[in-house]
Amino acid sequence: MNKLFFILFAIYLSGVNAFAQLPKTYRFNSIPNTSLPLTNTINDILVQHDSVWFGTESGLSLTVNGGTSWTHFSNTSTFDNKGISAIAINNNFIWVAIGYSTTLNGESVQTGGGLHYSTDRGLTWSPLIPQPVDKGTVDTLIYLPGTDTIRALDITVPQQNITFDIALTKNTVWIASWAGMLRKSTDLGNTWTRVILPPDNLDSIKPTDSLNYAFDLSPASGRLGLSANNNHLLFSVYASDDTTIWAGTAGGINKSSDGGISWRKFSHQNQAHPISGDFVVALKEQRWHNRQIMWAATVNANDADEIKGISYSEDAGETWKTALLGEWAHNIAVNDSGNVVYVATDNGLFRSSDFGESWIKSGSIYDPSNLQRFVSSECYGVGVKGDTIWFGGPEGIAYTIDSPSQQFGSVWHIFRTAEQVGNKKFTYAFPNPFAPSNEPVRLHYSIGTDYSGTQEVSIRIFDYAMLPVRTLIQKATRTSGKEYDEIWNGRDDNRSIVSNGVYFYRLEIGNQSPLWGKILVLR
Repeated sequence: MNKLFFILFAIYLSGVNAFAQLPKTYRFNSIPNTSLPLTNTINDILVQHDSVWFGTESGLSLTVNGGTSWTHFSNTSTFDNKGISAIAINNNFIWVAIGYSTTLNGESVQTGGGLHYSTDRGLTWSPLIPQPVDKGTVDTLIYLPGTDTIRALDITVPQQNITFDIALTKNTVWIASWAGMLRKSTDLGNTWTRVILPPDNLDSIKPTDSLNYAFDLSPASGRLGLSANNNHLLFSVYASDDTTIWAGTAGGINKSSDGGISWRKFSHQNQAHPISGDFVVALKEQRWHNRQIMWAATVNANDADEIKGISYSEDAGETWKTALLGEWAHNIAVNDSGNVVYVATDNGLFRSSDFGESWIKSGSIYDPSNLQRFVSSECYGVGVKGDTIWFGGPEGIAYTIDSPSQQFGSVWHIFRTAEQVGNKKFTYAFPNPFAPSNEPVRLHYSIGTDYSGTQEVSIRIFDYAMLPVRTLIQKATRTSGKEYDEIWNGRDDNRSIVSNGVYFYRLEIGNQSPLWGKILVLR
C-alpha cells in the first residue's frame, strides 16, 4: 500500500438545478483577457457549450473562442495562484477544488486547499470554502436510515486530503478526497457529511445490514492518518443521475442507486469478469441511443495479476471488459454525439469509435503554424467541444479536429506560455537548469517586428571552453513578428548526452549581431 500511496502523489492530477440554500453575497472577479495560457501544466479540462475550462498548476483558466484569448482567475479577489485539482459543471453551477504541495517531515505532500463555486457559469464566485476536515477526538457516524454506528478518529487534516474529483446532483455536491474519503454537502459547502462506503472485507452495505466497524485513522495504522481500508481512499466520483452515484477508490468501483445510502463494490477480486485494477482514477459514462456504458481508468493496486488500463461495463457494473492494457489512463471524455470515447494516458491520447473494440492513438503533437512541439506524450486532461478535442498535460494545451474531413490527430494547434521577448534583443532558456534524462530545454527568442518578412536563424551550442557541442538549427526560416522555441535534448552532434556543466548558445538572426544565452545541465 505504501508504494501505491507514493505513486498516487506523483500523478497530480481528474444536474444541479437549485441548492437548498444560496449565499447572500458573492465576490466579483475582474479578470483581464490574455493571449497566452496561464501555465504549461494542465491537470483537468472540462467543456460546457463554448466555454473550455482548464485546471492548471497555477489556477483556473477559461477560453471561449478556441484559444484566441484566455481568462485567468488566478490572483483575483477570490482565487489565489494555487493549483486546481478538480472541476465539475452542471447547468449554471461550477465547482472547483484547490490542490497544492506542502512539505511535511521533509517530503512534498499534496494538500487540499478548499473549494470555490459559481452559480452563474463563472461570472461571480464564492469566497474560499476551507478543505473539509475533522476536529476533535472521536466522531460517531450514524449509518442512516438505520441506527448502526461507525466510529472514526477525527484527525483528518488538509495534508494528504486533496480533492481529486467532484460530482454534482440536483441538491448535492459530492467530493472525492484521498484522506478525506467521500463527502457530500447539501448547503453549498457550509457543512459536509462523510459518506460511508463498504470496508475492504465487504462487497456491499445497505441499511438492513448490521454494521459495527471503525474507520481506523490513527497514526498507529502506519498510514499517516489515512483510512486503513483501501476502499475509503477516494480518487474519483461520478453522478449518472440524481440517485445513481459511482465512487472510485484504491479498492475498486462503488455504485449507489439510492443517493449514496446503499453501496455495491466492484473490484478485481470479487467478479468473474472484473476491472483490470483496483485503483480507480477516473470515471465517465457514455450514452449513445439505448446503450449506457460506464468507463473507468483502472490501475494496478493490490494483487500481482492486476494491470493498468481501461475498464468498461454495459450492464451497470455486473460484468466488465478491459482495453488499453498497460496504459496508465488519467481521464476520459465522450464526444457530443456519444459515439466516440477519448482516453488521456501517459502515452498520449487514444480514441475509440466502436465502444472499446479498437483504438487510434493521437501520434506526434506538432503545430506547423508556430513550430511548437510537445516532446512529452503525457496527457492528463481531455475535453470535447463539437469536433474539437482539447488536450492538456505537462507541456501545455493543444487541440486537434476529429471530423470526416480531418483525421483525428493529423493537425494540432498548440498553446504554450512563455515570457514574451517582443522586439527586445535577448533570448533565454527554460527550464534552466535542466536534466536531459527528464526533460528538454527550450531556447526562446523572437523575430521582432523590426525585421521584415522572414529571417534565417542558426543556433549553435558550446561548452564552457567554447568548443562546439551541437548545431541545433542551421539557416532555418522563421517569420518576423513571432516568438519561437527551439528544443535541445541535451545531446551533442554524436547523439551522446552531454556532461554536467555550463553551456552557452549563440543565436544568429539574419545579419544582425548574434545573441548569447547560458544553459546549466544537471544530470
